[in-house]
Amino acid sequence: MSTIRRIAKNTLTLALADLANTIISFFFLMYVARYLGPKNFGVLSFALAFAAIFRVFTDIGLNQLTIREVARNRSLTQKYLGNIIVLKLLLAMATFGLIALTINFLGYPEETANVVYLIALAVVLNAFNLTFYSVFQAYERMEFVSIGQILNNVLLLAVAFYAIRQGSSVVTFAFAYLLASILTLGFSAVVSSWKFARPKLEVDLFFWREALKQAMPFGLVILFSTVYYWVNSVMLSLMQGDEPVGWYNAAYRLVISLQFIPVAYFNSVFPAMSRFSISSKESLKLVFERSVKYMLLLAIPLGVGTTLLAGNIVILIYGAEYYHSVIALQILIWSLVFIFINGVFAQLLNSLNKQSLVAKVTGACALLNITLNHVLILRYGYIGASIATVSTEFVALALLFLLGFRAGYGMSGRRLIALMVRIMVAVTIMGLFTFYFRSLTLWALVPFSALLYFIALFIVKGIDREDKLLFWHIIRRREK
Repeated sequence: MSTIRRIAKNTLTLALADLANTIISFFFLMYVARYLGPKNFGVLSFALAFAAIFRVFTDIGLNQLTIREVARNRSLTQKYLGNIIVLKLLLAMATFGLIALTINFLGYPEETANVVYLIALAVVLNAFNLTFYSVFQAYERMEFVSIGQILNNVLLLAVAFYAIRQGSSVVTFAFAYLLASILTLGFSAVVSSWKFARPKLEVDLFFWREALKQAMPFGLVILFSTVYYWVNSVMLSLMQGDEPVGWYNAAYRLVISLQFIPVAYFNSVFPAMSRFSISSKESLKLVFERSVKYMLLLAIPLGVGTTLLAGNIVILIYGAEYYHSVIALQILIWSLVFIFINGVFAQLLNSLNKQSLVAKVTGACALLNITLNHVLILRYGYIGASIATVSTEFVALALLFLLGFRAGYGMSGRRLIALMVRIMVAVTIMGLFTFYFRSLTLWALVPFSALLYFIALFIVKGIDREDKLLFWHIIRRREK
């Protein structure tokens, strides 16, 4: 139970910090999107998506490898930090050059190219920051990750306020990302030297070869998943122009901001799953099954509630200028539901050293997503891009579920059906309440709907004795 409590404590800590991050990001997104308008917001969104696709080449899976190996053997911390920082320096220079060549080849306007350059520099610097984050995660000290993320978002918001007051162009908002990356990197380096290990640059070619070999499947997973996360925006820009990119990303950014929920949980659970994969199959199975349950409990009501309130949400945040984003949000929110569950199976397979299987799934899904985008964007524009995203995540879920079952980790059909019935009863009650009172302000309606869902879930026994016991242990631990 101590490990489960530690996972729960870390998840709660990360979730609260990430909630703060989400709130800060929410205001950043709202002010920037309203100020720039769909067209210029589309330029900024394109630059972020374009740079994100190349971001994998600054890492190629080294962060995930560091988490797994340092979690298993902390004496390797200095070795991994020293070598990977030098290796990433070479990768980062090559990545920035590749981004610059590609954006010039595509012939985008000078302002758009300048925005891309600034975002690319921010991405390059963030690659080093993520190396330090990997060490923090391996030691299960996620509070330092959370503080770094909050610092980054506060800096973004501060620069955005300044830029809006000065009447600045979209280039200034891109500079905000670069400045935030510089200062956050400094914070992470100081924390690492203070609490964990001081970076000592090292060149061990044998280590590099072995690390790259083991990290490559992780890198492929990141590459393929990055492609089907962000290729929609790039293809929309090339095929439809800036404004549809703005409408699509107004909805997509909201969906992405809610990923703090599964990300907080998976960052907490992966080190423990990595240990259990070599020490206790039963413990790994327990963590896996509980993870599936908790993700289902959270994802389904989130999907239903957002679908019902999408119009209210978009108008409140962005204004009527972004009304076209409503249908995109109603579609895209279901990709997040699948992401919640996909993450459990992906982390399971990664902890079992089966990351090559995850790479194959994400590779197949990336190819599927590009194909679907090519067909659906031509016919349906940004709505087609939304459909492509959800379809890709659904296929990923089916494939990962099958692989998890073959690895010996799958919930029985009877238990899964019983859980889904309880969830659907509670969600139906919540949905009827939300629909009937949808004219209320969101600030009142969302908390009341969430409370009603959990009360209904408690009544239908969707939360069992073990869940209550775990929650009680967490409360008692926090009180001490």
